[in-house]
Amino acid sequence: MVIIDEFHHAAAASYRRLLDHIKPLELLGLTATPERSDGMPILHWFDERIAAELRLWDAIDQHRLAPFMYFGIHDGLDLRDIPWRRGRGYDVEALSNRYTSTDAWARLVLQETRKHAEDFDTMRCLGFCVSIEHARFMSRHFNEHGVAAVAVWGDSPDAERRAALRDLADGTVRAVFSVDLFNEGVDVPSVDTVLMLRPTESPTLFLQQLGRGLRLSPATGKAFCTVLDFVGLHRSEFRFDRRYRALLGGTRREVERAVQQRFPFLPAGCHMELDEKSSEIVLRSIRNAIPSRWPAKVDELRAMRSSGASVRLSSYLSGTGLDLPDIYDGTHSWSDLVQAAGDPVAPAGPHESTLRRAIGRLLHVDDDERIDTYRELLPSDVPPGLDELPERRRRLVRMLVASVGDRALAKDTSLQDAVALLWDHAQVRHELLELLDELDERVDHLHGALDHHPDVPLQIHARYTRIEILSAFGIGDGARVAAWQSGVYEAKDARAELFAFTLDKSSGAFSPTTRYRDYAISQTRIHWESQSVTREDSPTGLRYRHHERDGRSIMLFTRLRADDRAFWFLGPASYIGHVGERPMAITWELRYPLPGDLFANFAAAVA
Repeated sequence: MVIIDEFHHAAAASYRRLLDHIKPLELLGLTATPERSDGMPILHWFDERIAAELRLWDAIDQHRLAPFMYFGIHDGLDLRDIPWRRGRGYDVEALSNRYTSTDAWARLVLQETRKHAEDFDTMRCLGFCVSIEHARFMSRHFNEHGVAAVAVWGDSPDAERRAALRDLADGTVRAVFSVDLFNEGVDVPSVDTVLMLRPTESPTLFLQQLGRGLRLSPATGKAFCTVLDFVGLHRSEFRFDRRYRALLGGTRREVERAVQQRFPFLPAGCHMELDEKSSEIVLRSIRNAIPSRWPAKVDELRAMRSSGASVRLSSYLSGTGLDLPDIYDGTHSWSDLVQAAGDPVAPAGPHESTLRRAIGRLLHVDDDERIDTYRELLPSDVPPGLDELPERRRRLVRMLVASVGDRALAKDTSLQDAVALLWDHAQVRHELLELLDELDERVDHLHGALDHHPDVPLQIHARYTRIEILSAFGIGDGARVAAWQSGVYEAKDARAELFAFTLDKSSGAFSPTTRYRDYAISQTRIHWESQSVTREDSPTGLRYRHHERDGRSIMLFTRLRADDRAFWFLGPASYIGHVGERPMAITWELRYPLPGDLFANFAAAVA
């Protein structure tokens, strides 16, 4: 998980209170160092895990940060012949020369700022530039056109920097242009306009620059921050997907879909828009910046291994810009790629090909309990004895083997035999461990255990497939899990109703009579429609309405689209009321509020 810099201001008071508690420890002769040598505050005290976080979407929804209006504007510059250094990006001097070679580009920036700023005459603007020359160039141009501006950079005297920010805050200066100076730590809440005047590939830098304008400013009544991002024609190495993934989350393919659909899932009050040319450039970059054909992926791995260094799945993804779905495309796996590149793998088991292809069914795994349990069990060449495991861990094992071994198992295969089958495939287990290491780095929500069901190993706001859900609730005895065809499954032994529903039914094999409207009303309430034949006084309708009286739990699982394999587990819910029948439009109250990003997605899915 990542705490983004712009949230530090909101957390500063809490952090200072924590430090106040540290001082008494030092008086007792105990050493408590809030800052480690690597700069990550006190994280080692929490087992290298962030114990609490405030995500961008939550911060905006809770009105701790201002909404933003983001505009991607094509600026007409062609950067494709600018030299590029791997690991460093564009050559700074050549890039600066390109931006400062003509006043036409600066005129465009000024024109677009006038057009988009909420109030150009009173704006407080920060502009992020490539070089000192670029910052001076922009400042001179704005001043020549009647807009008070200054340029500052790393070597500027401290007094000069402070004066620039003070003048910006009080309105004496309307624009400050900087070079790698105000990406973080700027405390000017009144900033309401951000100009991204340099190619910013780094996701951290992109978020830091965006965050400079998200501080709340009651004194000025700032309603939102205007962000203008100027987009030129880029080299194929430049990666737009990295910045948008940092902001929006999801895979590279999901970012591509968001761009195509004009960013449908944003917090309330936020807006993102790319003009036609910028959209074309961004989509082309997302599709073409990385190897897409299988032979190219193999060649990339060979090239990375040519130095003699070992290349793991995580380092390959980082080095190539590929994402997990690019490796697990339904026909290949990481072991297939390693083998095709000529590197040794463990001897194949009897179902090697089938199990390797099935590994891609686990890309959604996103909670510590599954990851830690599987990483503990898989290294051993001896399969775990299920009779020795507590029920909760036994179900976790079944969730794994039922998911990976589903197509290799006979109908009556016992769970212990299924475990033995998986453990007979050493390379599959080795690949699973590499995948789990990568998935562990991608855990992006805080999870909580399911109350009142201690044997059910599901975490609130984690994602699960139908196979995993039924395995977790102990449905069936063997390794394989029975098919779950309808949207509601009655888990009688667990005294629970399991609801699995899709929010966006505009695509997929949904008939007009099954396109129920399901969506988030708020962070604690879900609107859900039953099957079209359900009456309010039918046994099914009464089961829904009186579940608490009858001691039955309602468990909600949802996904955005029909092609999503896994469902978000929303946790237990309570019946609030309903409208009509055939279908019944039921409102459910969630015991655990939705995180801001999920609420933004779930509320907009049917908008």
